[in-house]
Amino acid sequence: MSSVIVIGIILTMLVLFLISGLYIHSVLFASGVIGLILLEGFSTLPGLLGNEPFNRVASYTLTTIPLYVLMAQFILHSDIVKDIFHIVHKMSRGKNSILGILTMCIGGVLGAVSGSGTATAASLGQVAIPELRKHGYSAPLAGAIAAAGGSLSGIIPPSIILILYGVATETPVGKLFIGAIIPGIMVMIVFILVMLVYLKLQKKEMTAEIEAGPINEQAPHTVSPIRLFIVSFVAMLIMMIIFGGIYSGVFTPTEAGAVGAFVGLVTAFVLGKVNARFIKVSIVETLKLTGMVMLIMIGAQIFGRFVSLSLLPRKLLSFLEPIMDTPALVLIVISLVLFVLFMFIEGAAVILMSIPVLLPIMTALQVDLLWFGVFVGILCTIGLITPPVGLSVYAVSGVSKIRLEPIFKIGMVFALAVLVIVCGLMIAFPSIVTFLPDSMK
Repeated sequence: MSSVIVIGIILTMLVLFLISGLYIHSVLFASGVIGLILLEGFSTLPGLLGNEPFNRVASYTLTTIPLYVLMAQFILHSDIVKDIFHIVHKMSRGKNSILGILTMCIGGVLGAVSGSGTATAASLGQVAIPELRKHGYSAPLAGAIAAAGGSLSGIIPPSIILILYGVATETPVGKLFIGAIIPGIMVMIVFILVMLVYLKLQKKEMTAEIEAGPINEQAPHTVSPIRLFIVSFVAMLIMMIIFGGIYSGVFTPTEAGAVGAFVGLVTAFVLGKVNARFIKVSIVETLKLTGMVMLIMIGAQIFGRFVSLSLLPRKLLSFLEPIMDTPALVLIVISLVLFVLFMFIEGAAVILMSIPVLLPIMTALQVDLLWFGVFVGILCTIGLITPPVGLSVYAVSGVSKIRLEPIFKIGMVFALAVLVIVCGLMIAFPSIVTFLPDSMK
């Protein structure tokens, strides 16, 4: 059977499986196996399904994932998020715009500390939205701010997306983390500017809401000065471990995750949160997320083998040949395709599914793989707030009971602004990403 016909069959199957609601790792596994059978027959399966899946996930680099996820669980179940937002609320002194800016910044910080966009968005949805509503923010805007703040974990280290990209392309994870710092800050700034524009446009409507009385008012969350000191110190310490330790060469990314997890556990113990349930929930959630990533990697490996045997990358290269002399144009096309994929498919799956296809194109264009990894991380970040999948928006809507559609409407504006401004600047000035990694020890 012609490889072109097989590619058409498998891509159609892929779409139908996704629409039917199957898990992404099952979709990739089934599509890859069926594609390989159609191309090579059953003889290719014993070697592929033997030791290769184990070898794929038995990687030292991948140990960073459970360590950072465990650190995130210790932090989230210690109620540190609520305490940090209490600090933010006090610092804003009741000023509407400052409260929104600080909420977005704290989303970035929590994303950096926890590495979990959905968990951060859900936490912000619980503690930030009621305060934002009381200070004049409309419900959709408050929800979009919480979702956008949580989505920053896709680009701000320790991003699991960057770890998976590093494993798939053999790019040093530490350099990816450091290279993502400046673009991550740029994304945060764009989010803040868009939020301020929305805040100004909705001022009259919000004034009417304030005059009508407080919305979703809750009892104030009080925190003792000692607890505030502990929380602030721990947040700074973990960030210093992750960023400072990796940048200075004191820690490898894996060691930084281990130390961060230990600091998170000690903090939970000091705050009196450690008990049997705390340990059980933290470990179970870590195992769930890590297991999901490993299954996606195994499915993506088999699908990637099909992609290689079908010569799909070579066919794409010939298709893009008329514009290959203009790398910026090729990158724009690729970024739009990835942007659409992140709208529909979970981020880790997109990375592992698309890299076998895109890597030969990036090599032919002589694109820096470090730069491209950060670029993909940004696309994943905005994919968390765009319909129809937008996991951060679903998390916020679930905890706040705000309808999805108006949050997605604002989230799309956030996403498009980042796509045009940040991604455009990165294409024009690649040193935005490469400057800090080049100066690492």
